[in-house]
Amino acid sequence: MNRKFEEKLNHKRIYRLMKLSNMRSVTRVKKKVYKRSTPDHVAENVLNREFEAVQPNEKWVKDVTEFKYGPSKKAYLSAIRDLYDGSIVSYVLGHSNNNQLVFETLDYAISC
Repeated sequence: MNRKFEEKLNHKRIYRLMKLSNMRSVTRVKKKVYKRSTPDHVAENVLNREFEAVQPNEKWVKDVTEFKYGPSKKAYLSAIRDLYDGSIVSYVLGHSNNNQLVFETLDYAISC
């Protein structure tokens, strides 16, 4: 048995020796815990995976995309797309992803 490694050392001495030799401990990043929840309201499946339209303004789909810029800033692009020809009917850019952004996009699409 090797007695060389059984010597008791102070943790401050270990830190000092590690600092002299440019050694650092690797810390594990804590994983985010996802808590599964049931939605309050589930919308009816009106399209039923039929993503083609016969005439313009028959079927619209909407999406909100998040863009990250700068160290901690976000922008949200809310857009409505016509399934007839794939054109963008309206879009609104905002700094928060909320219902107001969605309603502004819909109001703009209806008014045009």
